[in-house]
Amino acid sequence: MSDRMIFVCSHGRDDPERAIVAFAAASTSALAGLPTAVLCTVDGVWLGTPGGLDGIEKEGLPSIADLFRNVVDNGGEVWMCGVCTRPRGITEDQCVPGAKIVGAATVISEVAEGAKLLTYT
Repeated sequence: MSDRMIFVCSHGRDDPERAIVAFAAASTSALAGLPTAVLCTVDGVWLGTPGGLDGIEKEGLPSIADLFRNVVDNGGEVWMCGVCTRPRGITEDQCVPGAKIVGAATVISEVAEGAKLLTYT
């Protein structure tokens, strides 16, 4: 059984609160030492690109840039859905440090091994 926690984030500038909440939960998981990944889908894939975190704020919530760094600095990963990056023209060389493009096989394999999936839609 896997201890991995996968937090699905399908939002960015379109809904800052949902984007920030997903990264806040993932940050907590990574800080607790759990294997952690944020799976960015749909418009969330922009979060893993240069400038993708800029302007994403919600009063009363922490900085998404700080949360992103907390995830990565504590061993977590930011996965960008390959199916979602393709129509947006995002390629691997455009990913910021800590982010990478993954295919569905990666996610399916992790879930099949027992990873827990939390979705912030």
